[in-house]
Amino acid sequence: MRLFQTIKNIFKIEDLRARLIYTFGIILLYRLGKYISLPGVDPSQLEQLQTQTSSGIMGLLDMFSGGAFSQASIFALGIMPYISASIVVQLLGIIFPYFQKLQKEGESGRRKMNQYTRYLTVAVLVLQAPTYLLNLHAQLPASAFILTGSFFTISSVIILTAGTMFVMWLGEKITDKGIGNGISLIIMIGIIARLPANFIFETGTRMNGAGGPIAIIVELIFLFVVVVGTILLVQGTRRIPVQYARRIVGNKQYGGVRQYIPLKVNAAGVMPIIFAQAIMMLPIIFAGYSSTGNAIVQAFTDMYGFWYNLVTGLLIIVFTYFYTAITINPVQMAEDMKKNGGFIPGIKPGRKTVEFLDTVMSRITLPGSVFLAIVAILPAIAVQAQVTPQFAQFFGGTTILILVGVVLDTLQQIESHLLMRHYDGLMKSGRIKGRSGAVQSV
Repeated sequence: MRLFQTIKNIFKIEDLRARLIYTFGIILLYRLGKYISLPGVDPSQLEQLQTQTSSGIMGLLDMFSGGAFSQASIFALGIMPYISASIVVQLLGIIFPYFQKLQKEGESGRRKMNQYTRYLTVAVLVLQAPTYLLNLHAQLPASAFILTGSFFTISSVIILTAGTMFVMWLGEKITDKGIGNGISLIIMIGIIARLPANFIFETGTRMNGAGGPIAIIVELIFLFVVVVGTILLVQGTRRIPVQYARRIVGNKQYGGVRQYIPLKVNAAGVMPIIFAQAIMMLPIIFAGYSSTGNAIVQAFTDMYGFWYNLVTGLLIIVFTYFYTAITINPVQMAEDMKKNGGFIPGIKPGRKTVEFLDTVMSRITLPGSVFLAIVAILPAIAVQAQVTPQFAQFFGGTTILILVGVVLDTLQQIESHLLMRHYDGLMKSGRIKGRSGAVQSV
């Protein structure tokens, strides 16, 4: 009854109701675009392309595009070029003083950074679209192309570029006028869209092979445990109690008011997985231009093999330390605490606080990096347990982190609207915690 009452309260709030309807409309528009194939391509002859994207790296690309990649759709390149451009611009903000200055200029600086991100996205698309067209020609028979020649190539590059920019615009509209987290929500919808079909395929495979219904139940239980564990980690590692932090560095527990410091076990988020997967794509590209009979090449092009996942796990651990080091600045944190009149009980402000934060961050990053590595290789473990590669993609990697993170953030947005109107939140006890953290005292 509480659930139905909460849903009723959601639609009582005019602003929240309008935002939800607007968001659903934008999502529907995005999903319809998946079924619009490139002009000049026969959509009835895409079997080979769909087979290519059924698993592996190409399967991940198809998943993040919501299935548009395998449909030769105008949205085939999805939102990932924009994500790649955003990552590059963030790294530029760490390296170049000009971009650092823009980051400190507030709203005007953010607008300029967004503009540079859009320009870089177009550049990435102009390079990536011809590659996608070459793959189409390699996978599809000649009869699948109604149009050929330079006109088809130029027009398709323009359409693919415009398609991704339109998807990016849809995401920004969801952020401005919808429920928020537009880009992340679009990625999540693309991932969820493939879940029913892959689950049906997995069920059919199990029913016709070994295991039967029991195997399906075991898989669902395992998937449920993974999701719940990820939720608990996302919610429970947003901040570290001062008492535990002092234990980490070997000091006695402080017995005063319970306080928190904004340090997380998983401060790097999903970025280390994205960086590691980008590097692991290089051997796959190399294998496309050389003999696949080489044992070393085969080992590093099999994303469900031992060596591929071992190297991926090690890269994730390394990149977690790297990304945490460039995003968490103990000196700046200590200065901000001092300016705001805050302090860590038992630790002197200034250099001692910097050393304390740096030591805690260095030691808690290891379990966070190991957690990310385990999540990233879970699909390979699932495949070894006879789960089909299509369904195994939902057992880990960026998939599970994106789903959990975006769902929690979206629910937190809805709960905030409810609480502002003096309605009960979505949870009976406590508030939903998103991915953002804050310093709190209780």
